[in-house]
Amino acid sequence: MILNVENLSHGFGDRAIFNNVSFRLLKGEHIGLVGANGEGKSTFMNIVTGKLMPDEGKVEWNKNVRVGYLDQHAVLTKGMTIEEVLKSAFTYLFDMEAKMNEICDHMADADENQMNEMMEELGTIQDMLTNHDFYMIDAKVEEIARAFGILELGLDKDVTELSGGQRTKILLAKLLLEKPDILLLDEPTNYLDANHIEWLKRYLQEYENAFILISHDIPFLNSVVNIIYHMENQELNRYVGDYDKFMEVYEVKKSQLEAAYKRQQQEIADLKDFVARNKARVSTRNMAMSRQKKLDKMEVIELAGEKPKPEFNFKEARAAGRIIFETDDLVIGYDKETPLSKPINLRMERGEKIALIGTNGIGKTTFLKSVLGLIPALGGKVTLGDYLYKGYFEQEIEGGTNTCIEEIWDEFPSYTQYEVRSALAKCGLTTKHIESQVRVLSGGEQAKVRLCKLINKETNVLLLDEPTNHLDVDAKEELKRALTEYNGSILLVCHEPEFYDGLADKIWNLEEFSLLS
Repeated sequence: MILNVENLSHGFGDRAIFNNVSFRLLKGEHIGLVGANGEGKSTFMNIVTGKLMPDEGKVEWNKNVRVGYLDQHAVLTKGMTIEEVLKSAFTYLFDMEAKMNEICDHMADADENQMNEMMEELGTIQDMLTNHDFYMIDAKVEEIARAFGILELGLDKDVTELSGGQRTKILLAKLLLEKPDILLLDEPTNYLDANHIEWLKRYLQEYENAFILISHDIPFLNSVVNIIYHMENQELNRYVGDYDKFMEVYEVKKSQLEAAYKRQQQEIADLKDFVARNKARVSTRNMAMSRQKKLDKMEVIELAGEKPKPEFNFKEARAAGRIIFETDDLVIGYDKETPLSKPINLRMERGEKIALIGTNGIGKTTFLKSVLGLIPALGGKVTLGDYLYKGYFEQEIEGGTNTCIEEIWDEFPSYTQYEVRSALAKCGLTTKHIESQVRVLSGGEQAKVRLCKLINKETNVLLLDEPTNHLDVDAKEELKRALTEYNGSILLVCHEPEFYDGLADKIWNLEEFSLLS
């Protein structure tokens, strides 16, 4: 056994996340950790990696296991270059080299016994460094940087200047260079483009060691996992097979439990009725008492409360003019020296729903921001149409200290408290979430707060930058339904073909305008 978790309980304030949960990870298991937004998947990862102490229970790793963790909230330090981040995968080897140099420095003062000990330790370290390819680090860094398309960014580039997708790729590349015994991956496909999702899929299919993967990308999960752990209502349940197999078994279990619950409720009602009618009569009192005892001893089946399912219905403004926007030799980027594109000539008309695709770092977000006028064009221009009521969903937003209620109230000051609460509830957030600060919510819950702002604003054109990142399966399905029914125009950046198939009537591949291609 690699990891053993027993009787784990944990909560935040009065909100319980786990109650007496147990979990084990065995050699070669490829585990998918699934559950709705806010059920505690990332919290669980933080507990098993020691970032968070549980309220109760124990977490035991097998000795000598090296764990690699890709965290959806990982922060990269300003001033670090891509090369430095990738090389930090080998920190433990550089530490060994420093230890080796230290031993060499002390050799001159050593007696014979100490000298023998030192020589032995030196030999051990030397073997470790050789076995772990210490003297080929530069070549390995270059090799993985090439595989992930990081090389052309320049290894001396500051990591904080990168897009979300580029950052994810660099953290993933660093993780794979570490060659840990166990991989813990928290939503690794967020921000990755189709090519790199495919690359990661093949890598995980051939991965010999164990891994735990959190993902809401069902096709991806199905192709790489052989065990599912499902997190729901403070419980963690294990299912053998892929996600589709889990859903099959889960639905059967759920309907069996519902049937048993209905039968028992009927039996309880009959027993209570008999007791009520017969306890006062002397001749039937004993029979009534025995039925009361049966009632008292009965283990009552409880159905878990249905999770609130989100409802997204976009408020629509009056119709826009025929042209939404037009670009005339538009060149995008942040620096005149290094533009991201050749001149772009595109036109969007009223009612069109367009998916904007292309590899990471090619400028999809930059294009949206240029159209919106949030960043100036490096060349050419964007002409916006008439009567536009724009709604913009940003890929990443820094969480402040606002509660969810304050966040919505700031946007819609005329709303009553009741209207604010019901708007958030419609987006699938419970009372406990609604009263929490936005920054303590999970990635998916934060996305629902931001969607709440968007759907309650009257719009006739939506510019959406990766809106499906972090959203659970139910929320994704509902968002797709709402966008399909929306009568306005949509420009959507998305890396999930399953999401934009049947929704977009046009696809723009930004690679056609890339200077890299």
